[in-house]
Amino acid sequence: MSRIDGYGRIDRGRTLTFTFDGRTYTGHPGDTLASALLANGVHCIGTSVKLGRPRGIGAAWTEDPTGLVQIEEPFPEPMLQAATVELTDGLVARGVNGQGRLAEVPDPARYDRKHTHTDTLVIGAGPAGLLAARSAARAGKSVVLVDDRPTAGGSLTGTERLDGRPALEFVAEVVAELAANPDVLHLQRTTAFGHYDDGFVLAVERRTDHLGPEAPPNRSRQRVHRIRAQQVVIATGAHERPIVFEDNDRPGIMLASAARDYLHRYGVLAGRQVVVFTSDDSAYAAAIDLADAGAHVTILDARDELPPEWATRAGQRGVEVSASTVVIGTEGEERVSAVLARNGDDEVRLAADLLLVSGGWTPVVHLFSHIRGALAYDASLGAFRPAGSLPGVTVIGAANGVLDLAGVVRDGAGAEAPAVDTEPARTPTKVIWRTEGDPQRQFVDIQRDATVTDISRAVGAGLRSVEHVKRYTTIGTAHDQGKTSGVIASGITAELLGRPIEELGTTTYRPPYTPVAFAALAGRERGNLFDPVRITAVHSWHVEAGAVFEDVGQWKRARYYPKPGEDMESAVLRECAATRAGVGILDGSTLGKIDVQGPDAGVFLDRIYTNMMSTLKVGRVRYGVMCGNDGMVIDDGTVLRIEENRFLVTTTTGGAAKILDWMEEWLQTEWPELRVHLASVTEQWAVFPVVGPRSREVIGEVFPDLDVSNEAFPFMSWKDTTLDGVPVRVARISFSGELAYEVNINSWYGLAMWKRLLEAGERFDITPYGTETMHVLRAEKGYPIIGQDTDGTVTPQDLGMHWVVSKKKEDFIGKRSFSRAENRNPLRKQLVSLLPTDGRTKLREGSQIVEYRADGTLPEPPVPMLGHVTSSYRSAELGRPFALALVKNGRARIGELVHVPMDGALIEAEIGDTVLVDPEGARRDG
Repeated sequence: MSRIDGYGRIDRGRTLTFTFDGRTYTGHPGDTLASALLANGVHCIGTSVKLGRPRGIGAAWTEDPTGLVQIEEPFPEPMLQAATVELTDGLVARGVNGQGRLAEVPDPARYDRKHTHTDTLVIGAGPAGLLAARSAARAGKSVVLVDDRPTAGGSLTGTERLDGRPALEFVAEVVAELAANPDVLHLQRTTAFGHYDDGFVLAVERRTDHLGPEAPPNRSRQRVHRIRAQQVVIATGAHERPIVFEDNDRPGIMLASAARDYLHRYGVLAGRQVVVFTSDDSAYAAAIDLADAGAHVTILDARDELPPEWATRAGQRGVEVSASTVVIGTEGEERVSAVLARNGDDEVRLAADLLLVSGGWTPVVHLFSHIRGALAYDASLGAFRPAGSLPGVTVIGAANGVLDLAGVVRDGAGAEAPAVDTEPARTPTKVIWRTEGDPQRQFVDIQRDATVTDISRAVGAGLRSVEHVKRYTTIGTAHDQGKTSGVIASGITAELLGRPIEELGTTTYRPPYTPVAFAALAGRERGNLFDPVRITAVHSWHVEAGAVFEDVGQWKRARYYPKPGEDMESAVLRECAATRAGVGILDGSTLGKIDVQGPDAGVFLDRIYTNMMSTLKVGRVRYGVMCGNDGMVIDDGTVLRIEENRFLVTTTTGGAAKILDWMEEWLQTEWPELRVHLASVTEQWAVFPVVGPRSREVIGEVFPDLDVSNEAFPFMSWKDTTLDGVPVRVARISFSGELAYEVNINSWYGLAMWKRLLEAGERFDITPYGTETMHVLRAEKGYPIIGQDTDGTVTPQDLGMHWVVSKKKEDFIGKRSFSRAENRNPLRKQLVSLLPTDGRTKLREGSQIVEYRADGTLPEPPVPMLGHVTSSYRSAELGRPFALALVKNGRARIGELVHVPMDGALIEAEIGDTVLVDPEGARRDG
């Protein structure tokens, strides 16, 4: 074990057991998986994604580019950073090779979201963030403070002193003051991962990861906070920057600050024989702390001038310090065993089980960049920092390039800043992107196995933009999003191009700052809550009747009702024959229904539909087509005029919501002067078409007070009646080409109405039929299904519906487009029927249509396509299969033969008119 007594903030009074790569280990509450593995001497935890090289733990938090694991228990989660996984009892994990495994079963955990508005949002609970939050709270503002680690304090180790006492005591005092303020919401374990315009920030809170199996079952695992703030304060700190050298990817190489964090936060000494390679003062503090904990430490400083006070302190601890020395390579298999260094012309080999690296610090500017904040290169930092300001945004502390603790607390608190005990003056950082060595083994992005050679190839290929180099090399595209590699890649690219890095710039930082689970983004909108299942009032009857369902939009619709031994084809043929010869009944309740009311309702509908609706008489029904601006059909349906200023519009099942939204858009943005109100009533009305030559008798028996004769109740009209005191509306509308009545009733009474109709039709052998039969019946009459027989490029004229386009109306949506040259092209695809000449082959929907040349052969590839099959069925009425198709200049080719390639053969078919059953309409009108 590598635990050191007297160090760490974990609960050593309790022991947790976990399994990694099949072996069982122990840890303590407060550990991360990474700290527990290091405590147990496990340094190699996986292999790299491309080269299969050993990979270990490189940092102590989200900047770690290497320590990826797969969690198996309590629930599978792939590609998590071991440094951020809080240890729980019974945790099972394994190392990965850069790829993980998704769960094969649904996640039982709950994921939530919450909306919050606040005056001030502070991101980061380090010293600057805490003091900024306290200052805003004391000024009477509402405050939200978020921080991604389990406890406040940021990178404070506990060795610092503020106002003459340990820094963590001061942190606890500020946290307690914020907790006592009802206008402050303080969220730890919460990562702000996206910053957007107008003070909008997305943050994800980990709520039960740290509780383990004992977490209450009703607690959500993660919660996304959608925060809107008047002022956003970014106090996200800085990431320590590595230096690139040969074989810099071995396990046992990590950031200097990470080793210090593991020691003070978790009581873990990551190595006993430690070499520290630095070009910045901050690594000295890590070296001294590790030496005090019992490690043998050597510092290699790349700078010619050592920081005097730090060098003195190191010497007092027995730490050997060498100036003007750089690491040029490492040795080791599963873990680093030796460090190769150079001082001038002298090379030295140092035995080591831990190599710590510090090349300076890079401000965490991601959230500033998300909202297009400009960055400027700071040569003293060797990094980019925020330049200028953005409305409602303030960047403070290390995120703004202020790296000394005294400056950080002043930045966060101003006049309220606590006194910081003596801190050595900073010696300037020496900016080093890489040292000498084999560029093929100098890793820039360790997670991506991307090397200096990869950058050199990109530059050699002529790439000059760092954005292009990123995409060529994949640097910065892994889980860590270039937190440690991004600026280094820019620096090395600039060197290779011979250009200043400030001229080259950085890649663009985009959300999310850290990986976010899709489940967290989805929240509770999963399964039925994401895409709700809608059922009609008669659904339970369909289930009991053995219906096979299909999804139409969000609705469950009965597709067919098989009897024992029937497949879909035989069941549909039976349903079709029974309906055409006798009477059938369909649950059509899912059709979209929109109530249109107001003095200008007729004017509005005239503009929406291609044909006139304002001339429709009360009590009558009219079929209509809607087009987009381009003149292409987007939906169709019937319109009933209920009163002088009231219409009921029906739409396709799948188009109901879209059409209501589309109508509202025109009404609210283009024609706000029209006095019209729209309301969806789809679910309020149950609708049952009773179809077939015996339908009049069924309706007459159920509604004895209703005169259903052809003279009193003609086609395309409607009448209101009652049944047992319940209002009912009956309409003569047919989507089958047969005599038909649509019975409309309040959905509360839908099931009772359905049963009454079945009871009345029993002596006529009434047959319930589903959507598949409905499709066959309508296709036999040439009635198109919008979205199946159309594809967004079809006009009413292409469907053979010139008659539905008004020549009297001054204007309507899409009218101007009908005059475009392309819309008048005679070679446009037109809706026709196809009859396979063999009388038995059912064409496959979506199949392409081709034709032979005069000599009976196909043209050379690519073979020109005439069109495609849109609908295809077997017909009981015709005694053969048939299809509808969109064919170039189709109506002029009626009677011609074409061919449909299927299963390696060409199926011959004759082009025909779309109406194949009762073209005179005698059945429908009878």
